[in-house]
Amino acid sequence: MLYIGIDLGTSAVKLLLMAADGRIERVVSKEYPLYFPHPGWSEQKPQDWWDAVVEGLRELAADCDKTQVAGVSFGGQMHGLVILDEKEEVIRPAILWNDGRTTKETDYLNETIGKEKLSKYTANIAFAGFTAPKILWVKEKEPENFARIRKIMLPKDYIAYKLCGTFCTDVSDASGMLLFDVEHKCWSKEMMEICGVTQEQLAKIYESAQTVGTLKPEVAAQTGLPETVKVIAGAGDNAAAAVGTGTVGDGRCNISLGTSGTIFISSDKFGVDKNNALHAFAHADGHYHLMGCMLSAASCNKWWMEDIIGTTDYGKEQEAIGKLGENNIYFLPYLMGERSPLNDPYARGVFIGLSMDSTRADMTQAALEGVAFAIRDSFEVARSLGIRIERSKICGGGAKSPLWRKIIANVLNIKIDRIESEEGPGYGGAMLAAVGCGEFASVEEAAKKLVKIIDTVEPEPELAAKYEEKYRKFAKIYPAVKGLFREL
Repeated sequence: MLYIGIDLGTSAVKLLLMAADGRIERVVSKEYPLYFPHPGWSEQKPQDWWDAVVEGLRELAADCDKTQVAGVSFGGQMHGLVILDEKEEVIRPAILWNDGRTTKETDYLNETIGKEKLSKYTANIAFAGFTAPKILWVKEKEPENFARIRKIMLPKDYIAYKLCGTFCTDVSDASGMLLFDVEHKCWSKEMMEICGVTQEQLAKIYESAQTVGTLKPEVAAQTGLPETVKVIAGAGDNAAAAVGTGTVGDGRCNISLGTSGTIFISSDKFGVDKNNALHAFAHADGHYHLMGCMLSAASCNKWWMEDIIGTTDYGKEQEAIGKLGENNIYFLPYLMGERSPLNDPYARGVFIGLSMDSTRADMTQAALEGVAFAIRDSFEVARSLGIRIERSKICGGGAKSPLWRKIIANVLNIKIDRIESEEGPGYGGAMLAAVGCGEFASVEEAAKKLVKIIDTVEPEPELAAKYEEKYRKFAKIYPAVKGLFREL
């Protein structure tokens, strides 16, 4: 049988067709616009997602035996607020995960309601990107839109709704809304009251590999797929990427270098760090995970390459980089503010250490190293909890760079494993579809049989020592300039 994984990203949707043995038969990508109507805002139109998905599904299945397509599932950008009215029409553009408009609402939740209560209700504290602060923003700034809300959705769940008509979400994606009691896997009554929403406005909750429906007849006609295709709940992009990289079961780690960057640690048991510096979420494998998320990762490199120095030849630029561990330029990668572990929407990007002999290659290197150092910040929180991580999988667009993988291995001083499939959330989505259709007994079984390591980068003691010294200096920069960001 064949299984479809839909990776609903921030810049594009990527769809892949996977055979039962894990082989990727075809990959299709469709881009859509990203809107920045005000500084710090980030929005998209859900209709753009849907149009891209329909076109992508049609193209993906064009040359295959459509009767063999058994299921479809998702890895989707998290936290975005999609709201529908009583006519099931989208009320306003979706407010995305990397939107920074909710500083006031985030401060209200953390300071007035209190971080201790939030952690008790949801296992997490408020971050500007989370969904609950966005709901409060709409409530205050757009009361006429708030009054019209009948359904509150996350991005991938809007696609599931359009595919099969089921108003659903999964435990991993719901965990990032700040409306979900992660430990008990149910909606938090207290948070619903705080945000002024009802349970009827929130979706039914499923585990990630559960079936939520089958294709609607009109969707089957649009895409050419049979109505028997099962729609599986899916997962937030990071949990789906973790499935796609085999980061399931207890004590596994994955680093994702996508538009955002994450360090993802799977666990059989529920747990929260005392400062809530890492997110405590439900995992797509039926258990839990800790996650540190930085808002700008590979997007920092893209910004530097394409918007600043004006090239798309990433490899050529990296060839010019000299000795690692000896760069005197540092880069704070906070182009959209920062989440873990700083929780500072005012933070911005900074180059420091420039001199007359600084080169373009030095600054390119600093951008790569800055992202690695910021990942290390979350890594340090995990270490403070007594979690020992000796190796990690890596995925995302940035993971295709051998140089960046080497930098990360030595900055973290751990082994970095690259897997055969670099499709992350999409591959994880296809695996969840296979599990949901009964191809595998569990997510862990699917990961064990399908995920294959093809390359490992080991840290070099001398270089790791140099990066240890560099990281200690990097760690001093943000505290030194933090006070300036709000003024600027």
